[in-house]
Amino acid sequence: MQQKGMSPDDFTFVPVLNACASLRALEAGRKVHEEIIQSGCEADVFVGNSLVDMYSKCGSIEDACKVFNNLPSRDVVTWNAMILGHVKCGQGQKALELFHQMQQKDVFVGSSLVDMYAKCGSMEDAERVFNKMLSRNVVTWTTMILGYVKCGQGSKALELFQQMQQEVAVVGNSLIDMYAKCGSIEDAKRVFNKLPSRDVVSWNVMIFGHVKYGQGQKALELFRQMQEEGVQPAPLTLVGVPNACASVVALEEGRRTHDWVIKSGWDSNVFVGNSLIDMYAKCGSLEDALKVFNKMPSRDVVTWNAMIGGYAIHGHGKEALKQFEQMREEGVQPDDTTFVCLLSACSHSGLVDEGLRFYSSMSTVYMISADFQHYTCMVDLLGRAGRLHEAENMVLAMPYKPQVAAWMALLGACRIHGNVEMGERVAKQVLELEPENAASYVLLSNLYTATGNRDLSENIERQRKERSVKKHPGRTWIEVDNEVHTFVVDDQHHPQMIEIHAELKRLSGLMHDAGYVPDTNFVLHDVEEEEKVFNLCHHSEKLAIAFGLINSAPGTPLCIRKNLRVCRDCHTSTKFISKVVGRAIMVRDANRFHHFQDGECSCRDYW
Repeated sequence: MQQKGMSPDDFTFVPVLNACASLRALEAGRKVHEEIIQSGCEADVFVGNSLVDMYSKCGSIEDACKVFNNLPSRDVVTWNAMILGHVKCGQGQKALELFHQMQQKDVFVGSSLVDMYAKCGSMEDAERVFNKMLSRNVVTWTTMILGYVKCGQGSKALELFQQMQQEVAVVGNSLIDMYAKCGSIEDAKRVFNKLPSRDVVSWNVMIFGHVKYGQGQKALELFRQMQEEGVQPAPLTLVGVPNACASVVALEEGRRTHDWVIKSGWDSNVFVGNSLIDMYAKCGSLEDALKVFNKMPSRDVVTWNAMIGGYAIHGHGKEALKQFEQMREEGVQPDDTTFVCLLSACSHSGLVDEGLRFYSSMSTVYMISADFQHYTCMVDLLGRAGRLHEAENMVLAMPYKPQVAAWMALLGACRIHGNVEMGERVAKQVLELEPENAASYVLLSNLYTATGNRDLSENIERQRKERSVKKHPGRTWIEVDNEVHTFVVDDQHHPQMIEIHAELKRLSGLMHDAGYVPDTNFVLHDVEEEEKVFNLCHHSEKLAIAFGLINSAPGTPLCIRKNLRVCRDCHTSTKFISKVVGRAIMVRDANRFHHFQDGECSCRDYW
């Protein structure tokens, strides 16, 4: 570079000085220093840091000190390089003096000083450095403990070891929490498994992390493991575990958790009570949810919201409205979530006028500004009722850019009411916001199919595949004999699959005799009608229902949870199954509960 006549700058000098340091090339380093002075870069903090580091590593601590003292500004790297230089040259006292002058005590430098003093047997000096460190890593702790052991101070070593376990657990818990919140559950697991000791906080963070990312079954396994290891749950644990039960509709597991709550004396805790109400409602037992609600010694707005929301997802709109009136009578001020629950209740029950009144009262009576959730609920409410243009105007009138959820609610309404023109327009909006939104392709494809546009439907499906947009696979959970079983479409891995297929064949015959006709309109595969019927028979919810029937006593109600919206054929066939086998079947899909009994559904086909 120099031979070509190019002048070096501060960026050039730093790596060249690092090269001198690694080669211990002191004379070459001094020549580079001369060029730095000539170029006027000596005052640069990065160049100065590299000079201090180079002279220290090359054994010339005097030159390092000269550079250090002449620097107009220093950062933590400057101090680190100088202190470590004194440590390397055996000038511990000078290193300690600089460490005390340092405003930001760096953990790496502190650990090096502790290590130096511990190896020399000067534990008092090691303690002084250790106690001044604001943060410590495992190396710092280990060095101090081994230093005490080496000096024959076993009691101090043990005391420090116990202290280390507590502090390392705090750091570990923070790491687990960070990974869990970022969605890196596998990284959270790795930290969790490496912790020398795990406290209740460690378990809580892991349980909540799994619940947040849809791994409720794993969260329940962790709770059982936690109890086996003798860790006593805290109130926060008993908030997280019911959430896990709710996510996989594990009602019996939830009831056992409730028993544990009562035995532990936490049943009067409002946060735990709120979680239990939510769990029972989402597991299909509004009766149990109401019992918990009525027994709570004190209730906050979240308690009322949980109960109103419970009525909403079960399609009991009028009961939700009565609950709200009772809430007002008791003087509890509603919040924004209250109105999300109310508008959702109105939407699922077709209470359009009531929903419009609640929406209006938010700003005029309760001084609550509508956010995207309220707008989405209103779009859903109007769209389900067939008032598509009002719903579209609601989206366009939002005071901020509409989110995908609002457009998807409108697209779903277009599919229900067969409005192809608006559906195409809305689907375009969705794909501009989220090009990989598989649900928009599915809804538009189904809209074309429902309106007889089979070619357009297949074209949309082809576009989805060409763009490598993957559909979320249907998944269904069912709890039988205290164990949660999971099924996917056309599942072949369950150990009882032969018996399940035999039960499906039996049900098919009974349903056919009762007048059931499979709805193959939305089966997009270019196959024969018989194969279309076979594909419909192996949707995940049908597999789960068949499994539940062969593994439970006659007359026992079944409750299943599905991650997607229930399809039209599964909705129809479940009505027939409930009639021909004489069972009550509860299905919680992505939107709401469906209670099937005697060939009828609680949604009255309004979903």
